[in-house]
Amino acid sequence: MSTDNEHLDSLKEIRSIMERSTQFLSLSGLSGVFAGIFALLGAMAIFLYSQDFFFARYYASMGKGVEFFSEGFNLSGAIYAVLSAGFVVLVLALLIVALFTVRNAKRKGLPCWNSTAKRMLINLLIPLAAGGLFSLVMVFHGLIFLLAPVTLIFYGLALVNASKYTHRDVRYLGIIEIALGLLSSIFITYSIAIWAFGFGVMHIVYGLTMYYKYERSNIKPK
Repeated sequence: MSTDNEHLDSLKEIRSIMERSTQFLSLSGLSGVFAGIFALLGAMAIFLYSQDFFFARYYASMGKGVEFFSEGFNLSGAIYAVLSAGFVVLVLALLIVALFTVRNAKRKGLPCWNSTAKRMLINLLIPLAAGGLFSLVMVFHGLIFLLAPVTLIFYGLALVNASKYTHRDVRYLGIIEIALGLLSSIFITYSIAIWAFGFGVMHIVYGLTMYYKYERSNIKPK
């Protein structure tokens, strides 16, 4: 019986070594929680400042005229608000992800940067960069009301693309983001709310799940 247990322990150790060499396991669930909070705050700011613009541009594109614009509405100001809020959320999210990833890697005794982390980052950034450039093209053509669906879809594609180099849970989050992006492209008037749910609520749920599944058990009491 003891021999069987030793073989089982050896197999578990071999599997752990293989996972560490092929997967980047230092991502922290807490970073997802904070990123979700930042996204909710950004969505709130966008909604309070430029909700009329989202609805008006949609109605105007459907041939219902421009009377849906609020009186004295500042179009350039709305675009600036949306882009600024998105940029601030992105920067804060990246900073918090980097901070908690380094912290989690040190706690687990794993490297913060290796060939696996590099491959994961490349596979993540290719769809993200494409989605960012496409979003700027839509702003150029005045299609700002489609930013929420596009960012959700491309972000989901980025997560699915990078999931092969990290926890498989990232793939499921990516699929959900894609589905929410497609849903928000149909229900345009609810696109901000769906965007907030995808980037905010789902990140918080995902982050808490990752934390309790992979991190909490590894925290040793002092």
